[in-house]
Amino acid sequence: MLFFKVLKIHMNESASNPTADIASEYLEREHKDKQVLAILLEKFINQKDYILVQKTEMGGTQAYLGSVTLEWFAGRVRFASALPLFQQKYNPQTDNIEIDAESIDEIQQRPLDWSRQLPLVQYLAGRKNHKFPPVLVVINQAWVDNPEAAEWDGQGCAVKSTTDFTPLDKEGKVGLLNVSEEDVTIYALDGQHRLMGVQGLMELLKTGKLQRYKKDKSPDNTFMTVDDLIEQYHGREAKFHVSTYLQNLPKEKIGIEFICAVEKGETREQARRRVKSIFVHVNLMAAPLTKGQLAQLNEDDGFSIVARKIAAIHPLLEQRENRKPRVNWNSATVAAKSTVLTTLQALKDMSERYLGQKFPHWKPLDRGLIPMRPEDKELEEGIREFHILFDYLASLPSYRLLEDEDTPALRRFSFEKDRGEGNMLFRPVGQVALAQALGILVFRKGFKLEDIFNKLRKFDQQGGFSGMEFPQSLWYGVLYDPNKKRVQVSGRDLAAKLLIYILGGIQDRIERAELRKALADARTVENKTIGFDGKFVEPKQVGLPTVI
Repeated sequence: MLFFKVLKIHMNESASNPTADIASEYLEREHKDKQVLAILLEKFINQKDYILVQKTEMGGTQAYLGSVTLEWFAGRVRFASALPLFQQKYNPQTDNIEIDAESIDEIQQRPLDWSRQLPLVQYLAGRKNHKFPPVLVVINQAWVDNPEAAEWDGQGCAVKSTTDFTPLDKEGKVGLLNVSEEDVTIYALDGQHRLMGVQGLMELLKTGKLQRYKKDKSPDNTFMTVDDLIEQYHGREAKFHVSTYLQNLPKEKIGIEFICAVEKGETREQARRRVKSIFVHVNLMAAPLTKGQLAQLNEDDGFSIVARKIAAIHPLLEQRENRKPRVNWNSATVAAKSTVLTTLQALKDMSERYLGQKFPHWKPLDRGLIPMRPEDKELEEGIREFHILFDYLASLPSYRLLEDEDTPALRRFSFEKDRGEGNMLFRPVGQVALAQALGILVFRKGFKLEDIFNKLRKFDQQGGFSGMEFPQSLWYGVLYDPNKKRVQVSGRDLAAKLLIYILGGIQDRIERAELRKALADARTVENKTIGFDGKFVEPKQVGLPTVI
């Protein structure tokens, strides 16, 4: 009886509210449409020789956006230098074009740097949060390189495009792109080094090892194995888990954008010029990050993280309302009239050269690799150590002058307008050299910062860091170029060694002799050696300064 009462109430509600029935019917139909679409998409996506893509057009160039597995990318895409157009100048050993007077106008790519392959493979396999940007590829067909093919008309214009696209919607924006191996060949236009890295990854997973190459693809007789990779990045205890992770990498997907080698109505020469110009435009528009910007954004490099933190919180550097900024966050240099004390890039270099002695594993093992972010506890320790260093630096008489003077007066040379002190502590290169020396003394030689800065404060009071443009200065010819009358970055390492020496960190007789010779060489200009008294002397007459 209760059931019939409920049914009657429901029927009365439906009769009184037809909108609810319409909404319910619409939702049910929409659900069914989604199910049908999912079935159709699965059918099309799983077709072997076709890729589901979205058609785009920009600047008159049609392109097709999709995604492919890393395995497909490595196996199907070739280097642009292998285009039949370049076969006469193509070097199969390096996968590069041999540049000469005949081929220079045909070059579409920068030479491949094969020394980058192993770091790229290590990045893909060693970092779970890896990411490659989409690649730009060209679809070519065999008829393009056959002038007698039916696809060329009497005027040498193509009667069809090299891309075969089947639209699935009325507007022709979404559809299937033919990538059958029998019909097309595909070449990387932008992303050749990504292709190189993915191919290396596939080889490593297939054979268990990967050859290391020099830039020109000549082998250097060393290999990286899967076991080496697991131990280096994940540890032996994670071997089984990581092996499973590595085997799943080939199924990961990368974005890909296809353009045609020849468009309908183009001559072969017009097509070549178009493809070449697209490559140039892609690279010109992609401005690389500056070193300062990298230091701002890098969340993997421990030295950058520490530098950013100290720049923001240390009293010597922090931003305050009643004083001008002391850190240039973008540029790697300090202009003559700038009131900043240093740059974020210099702080990052100081962090690396100081803390790198304590945390050498913060640096990647191979050049070109992205470093692994340190553990939080180590980062906290690094920030603490670097903060202590800046506490001591702030105690130097030169930096205490900042309470009353601006940096330009302390940075400028004496011969410049408004004259200055020429103090190396107000030049990024001098700051980095000092941090480098202190890192070696503290973390490798066991010196204490308190003892070191007792000496440095005395040295600073006596003008040891100032007047670097005068022959009496230890930094003349080292950090100051007397010929060009400007600071020279190339003398940073020698300056660091000299600082280690005057602080008592070099006892070996042979090492001292080598340092003396290096100093004499630095003070030699146009075969004339300048002594500390400003007179020309024999190189052997240049001695080392007194240890503080």
